[in-house]
Amino acid sequence: MADRMMVVYIVGPFRAKSHWEVQLNVRRAETMALEVAKLGAMPLCPHKNTENFDGLLTEKFWIEGTKELLRRCNAMILLPDWPRSEGTRGEITEAHGLGIFVANNLAELREWLEKKKEQS
Repeated sequence: MADRMMVVYIVGPFRAKSHWEVQLNVRRAETMALEVAKLGAMPLCPHKNTENFDGLLTEKFWIEGTKELLRRCNAMILLPDWPRSEGTRGEITEAHGLGIFVANNLAELREWLEKKKEQS
């Protein structure tokens, strides 16, 4: 059986006071997603998945939907500004409850991915 690619959830602030600030949050997540891909894992970047849907469905729908996406991931990586996001704190709690690895930075994620590769 071939090795399966790890899927890494990108987590950090999305909502903001203005459209401009939301777009900055999306760009930061997008940048991290590319770095995750460079490590050989598939990034799941919910910021990109929903960036233009604000107000089209309930906030509850989007939060529950992104939590479902998280449940299907192998790991999570935190954006540096994650502490300012209430939603991110909930996603971290969800990840811990599911036993999903949470990386604070790219170095931690790289080390975890290397260990997983050695174990396969």
